[in-house]
Amino acid sequence: MHARQDLSEAIVEVRGLTRVIQNGDRSVEILRGINLSISAGEVVAIMGASGSGKSTLLGLLAGLDTPTSGEVLLSGTSISYLAEDALAKIRGKQIGFVFQSYQLIPTLTALENVLLPYELNVSGEERDGVARARQLLTAVGLAERMHHYPVQLSGGEQQRVALARAFVARPPIVLADEPTGNLDTANGEHILNLLLALNREQGTTLILVTHDAAIAQHASRIVTMRDGVVVSDNAAGAR
Repeated sequence: MHARQDLSEAIVEVRGLTRVIQNGDRSVEILRGINLSISAGEVVAIMGASGSGKSTLLGLLAGLDTPTSGEVLLSGTSISYLAEDALAKIRGKQIGFVFQSYQLIPTLTALENVLLPYELNVSGEERDGVARARQLLTAVGLAERMHHYPVQLSGGEQQRVALARAFVARPPIVLADEPTGNLDTANGEHILNLLLALNREQGTTLILVTHDAAIAQHASRIVTMRDGVVVSDNAAGAR
């Protein structure tokens, strides 16, 4: 196992994180004492079989759920037990999220979907946000599709809109949950290359959940989970 950098340098810290759910009269441990430190600019792939806890961990990193115990810190600030308003502000400024199922708003165009995080979380003139959204949609190959609605876009195009949306507010951290899982091989490779290109250009810390070892090899580091614990944490060395 490779030594991690000092925790004080981490942009994401996970300390003793547990998540227990009730299944009838039985308690089920989804996460069992996760400790993790991720430095700014890293590309980290979280791998593991279905049920290993990797998507639960990603949701806790995003502040979308509350741990049973332990905490998540983003840039030194603990987010795990904040009131929703305070959490929403931090999440809006710190995190972009790419969902496997895209999660686009069907009544908004591609451009409007991309603009949404900017309008909610960035103080600045609207034309700056529109320019930024247009730039990102052009970068992901959708210059001619900006005014189309999600139903008018293919799955690969919808995921590219979701990528642009995740990066529009320049968050220091982008989380991606199986971002290529619903796509064919060609579209999946294209989405992965776009994610990595945006990571390089913007210095964004990228944390992605994947079951695909070929995708994970593009990361700088692979964290493997099994039964709610981290069983390995090693440099991938394939970028």
